[in-house]
Amino acid sequence: MKELNMSISAQPAKPADGLKLPSAMKALSAHRVAASLIFFLIFPWLMPYQSVAINILIYGLFAVGFNLLFGYTGLLSFGHAAFLGVGAYTAGILIAQHQFAWWLAIPAAVVLSCVVALVMGLLAIRTRGIYFAMVTLALSQCVYFLVYQLPASGGENGLRGVNVADISLFGLKVNLLDPTQKYYFVLGFVALALWLLSRILASPFGGVIEAIRENEARARACGFNIERTKLLAFVLSAAFCGLAGALNAIHLSSVPIETLHYATSGMVVMLCLLGGMGTYFGPFVGAALFLLIQDQASAWTEHWQLIVGAVFVFFVLFFPKGVWGTFLERASRER
Repeated sequence: MKELNMSISAQPAKPADGLKLPSAMKALSAHRVAASLIFFLIFPWLMPYQSVAINILIYGLFAVGFNLLFGYTGLLSFGHAAFLGVGAYTAGILIAQHQFAWWLAIPAAVVLSCVVALVMGLLAIRTRGIYFAMVTLALSQCVYFLVYQLPASGGENGLRGVNVADISLFGLKVNLLDPTQKYYFVLGFVALALWLLSRILASPFGGVIEAIRENEARARACGFNIERTKLLAFVLSAAFCGLAGALNAIHLSSVPIETLHYATSGMVVMLCLLGGMGTYFGPFVGAALFLLIQDQASAWTEHWQLIVGAVFVFFVLFFPKGVWGTFLERASRER
C-alpha cells in the first residue's frame, strides 16, 4: 500500500484549463526562432505600410545586438551608435564608391564593426557601471568625428548613392524597389541573426554572461575569465549592430551622419527598455512601439518627441520590465 501511494503521488498532476497559457509559452520558448519567423512572415500585412515593417526589423535587430550586452551581460553602453554607423558607412562606401557587390559589402560591414568594437572594448571593458557607459559614449563620439572627417563619408550631408535596385538570390530576381520584396530580403538576415542569437544564449557562453549579469563576483570565483567574456559579448553585440547598419544603408540608399550620433545610442536604450531587456523577442516589441508611435505622432504634430517621451515614461512606470518582459512575467504567474 505504501508503494502504491508513492507511485500515485509521483504521477504529475493534470494541468487545469487555466494553465494552457504557460504551456503555450513553454512551447514558444522551446521553438523561439521558428515562432519569431512565423510571426514576421505575416508581420508586414499587420502594419500600415511595408516601410514601417522594414524599419522595425532593422532597428529591432539593432536593439537585439544592444540587448545581448545590456540585457544578458548587464553592461550598459551609450556608444552602440558607433557600430550601427560603422556598419552602415562601410557597406555604403563599398557599394556606392567602389562598386562592391552587396553580398561582399554586408560581411565587410559586420567585420569592421567587430574590429571597432574590439578596440573600444579593450579600452572600456575594465571599467564598471556608469564609468563603462561614459567611456563607451566618449569612444563612440571619437568614432563619430573620425567618420565625419573622412572625405568618403560626405560629412554633414551623409553618404548618398547606395543604390541596390535588384539582386539575384539563388537564381531568383529580388526587386529591392518593391517594399514587400525588400522586407523579405531583410527578414532573411534577421532570421539568420535570431538563429545565431538563440545558439549563443543556449550555449555555455550564454550561461556565463547571464551569470556575470546576476553576480560578477560569484562568476569570477567560479573560475570564469570575466574580462575576456565581457569583451567577446561586446564584439558579438557589435556584429548584430553592424549587420543592422549595413541593411539600413541598403534600405535607405543613403547613410545620414545622425546614424553615428549619441542620440541613436540613447534611442536603442529606449527600445530595449520598452520591449524588455534580457528577453529574446523584447527588442522587436520595443522597436515596433517606438517607431509606430513616432510615425503616428509625427503626423499630428512636429513636437512628436513630447508624445514619445510621455509614452516612454508611462511604460517605465507601469511596465518596469518592458511590455514583453511584463507579459512573460504575468504569464508565468498563471502556473
